[in-house]
Amino acid sequence: MSETISKNVVSFEKLLTMEGFDLGFSEYRTITQEQINLFADATEDHQWLHTDVERATAGPFGAPIAHGYLTLSLAIPFWTELLDVEGVTSKVNYGLEKVRFISPVLVNSRIRMNGVIASITEIKGGVQLGVDQTIEIEGGAKPAAIAHGLYRFYN
Repeated sequence: MSETISKNVVSFEKLLTMEGFDLGFSEYRTITQEQINLFADATEDHQWLHTDVERATAGPFGAPIAHGYLTLSLAIPFWTELLDVEGVTSKVNYGLEKVRFISPVLVNSRIRMNGVIASITEIKGGVQLGVDQTIEIEGGAKPAAIAHGLYRFYN
């Protein structure tokens, strides 16, 4: 397990001023065949493009590819690298909007995420952030996935 390094540690008060702020990039993570197989087991999605190495290598992408939802699920650890808010009572991953899987992630590719705080909305007891998230593939011409994440911080 890798150590989480938060790049932007801010107070709740500072968070309120960060609309439009580019949080930068998370560290890269390598997508392994073992991860893909474990995700296939957990989701019962054993499509050959993901889990049959020999067939996938002869297939349209030249290698097994990660499930789109595996790629998307890594937004969680990436997010914790990008922002930490101090002085709050709870932090909630509220959901996603506008998710698109743009490019396949081949096995052994390295991916990372960029986040930009697109909106800050007051809610009862705290704020909700709308974050434009782009998961990119190292050396890729297009992102692996884009999504608008919703995160809540209560004070």
